[in-house]
Amino acid sequence: MAAFLEFEKPIAELEARIVELRETADNHDGALDIEAEVAKLQTKSERLLRETYAKLTPWQKTQVARHAERPHLKDYVAGFVEDFMPLAGDRAFGEDQAIVGGFGRIGGRRVMVIGHEKGDDTASRIKHNFGMAKPEGYRKAIRLMRLAERFKLPVVTLVDTAGAFPGVQAEERGQAEAIARSTEQCLALTVPIVAIIVGEGGSGGAVALAAADRVLMFEHAIYSVISPEGASSILWRGPEKAADAAEAMKVTAQDLEKLGVIDRIVPEPVGGAHRDRAAAIAALGSVIEEELAELEGVSGAALLEKRRAKFLAIG
Repeated sequence: MAAFLEFEKPIAELEARIVELRETADNHDGALDIEAEVAKLQTKSERLLRETYAKLTPWQKTQVARHAERPHLKDYVAGFVEDFMPLAGDRAFGEDQAIVGGFGRIGGRRVMVIGHEKGDDTASRIKHNFGMAKPEGYRKAIRLMRLAERFKLPVVTLVDTAGAFPGVQAEERGQAEAIARSTEQCLALTVPIVAIIVGEGGSGGAVALAAADRVLMFEHAIYSVISPEGASSILWRGPEKAADAAEAMKVTAQDLEKLGVIDRIVPEPVGGAHRDRAAAIAALGSVIEEELAELEGVSGAALLEKRRAKFLAIG
């Protein structure tokens, strides 16, 4: 059972009641017939879940996008990338495991997959630095994009980061320059590039992998120039107004599609991708196959021209 968020308390209470009734029946060797009551509560819970997720606020979507049980890069790779061959290092400083990439096949088509990996437990989160890349991570991404271009392979990026790592070491090694170069490389590719915001798309750390021919977002993902808490701290001198900041910044997929920042919204299972990970992963794999098929055969010159026009038109 997925961990419940603060706004899901009424749903959590219904689910707890269902579990309690089932345990009562088990303890009485089936003497109590509670199936009718359980079915009624289950129906009520499902209806409440649908109604709740149909009207999420931007701040609630932010919480869903950050849910620890949402699928991560390794789950998507295991779900729809065949023959994945990870590649490491930026050939300049070292390996950054906040960004993972390598060759693979999606729907039988050879691709280069690059994305942020947040990790799903304490050890893996530390290993992957919570998905916050340092300069060597973005330089590795540049290297892999150039490699894809050499072999004429489309690039697929999966974005899920709170932002680039803000530490002193990262700044000393040229964080801003690395992010700018990675963004530039995305825009300069003569092969197709499809980017998907699968969770958090935070700041330049996200844009560095998301300046693509087709930018997609999961239904409850977010994409913004700064976190709502960060914007609140700047504008209101504290994080207390994060919900107001999220509303004002238009961080949701629905708002960004209207603004022309993204091209397509990928629906999630009812209650978010974390409630049915397998369904979410399968749905995303199918959508990526569709997008790659549409871009297949487009010349490098045409891709560059359309990509340039696309981003110049924003705003």
